[in-house]
Amino acid sequence: MVRQWKQVGIPMILILMLVISGCCLKRKAPESGLPTTTVAQAPEVQETSSPAEPVVAENVLEAQAKKAGALQSIYFDFDKYQLRPNAKEKLDRTAKWLSENRTVKIRIAGHCDERGTDEYNMALGDRRANSAKNYLVNMGIPSDNLSTISYGEETPADPGHDEAAWAKNRRDEFRITE
Repeated sequence: MVRQWKQVGIPMILILMLVISGCCLKRKAPESGLPTTTVAQAPEVQETSSPAEPVVAENVLEAQAKKAGALQSIYFDFDKYQLRPNAKEKLDRTAKWLSENRTVKIRIAGHCDERGTDEYNMALGDRRANSAKNYLVNMGIPSDNLSTISYGEETPADPGHDEAAWAKNRRDEFRITE
């Protein structure tokens, strides 16, 4: 009988001890009424006195730009930041539209495909955005009206993992900021 107790009792005591110790280690989250999940920080937004006005104005401006063939995405060859001839044509239309709308400011966002390290792709996206910016400055657009940002491979236009998707992801995009 003592032998059976050792075979069954000791393992049960060990399991019971583990369960009890596990319960003691759990800490209750403070009751704040807020969710305890981690949330990514939203990008910083500048406040305006009337938030509806800039949105409407930007939509009108974007529609005008689209009608003029301006602010179209441009694409790059693999591992390159030199502008293709068709990219220059699109930038020429963008420069013409921006010269007619001197108060408009735009952000040029450089993107890459998923190949390469994060650091390399951030740098390549930056070179791509600056390549378009420099072209527009050479066309007479004030540098103060143009800003750049690199997203590297973080925001793909196509989530695929083949050459067709990668070709869509190697791009610059243009957005009105003011």
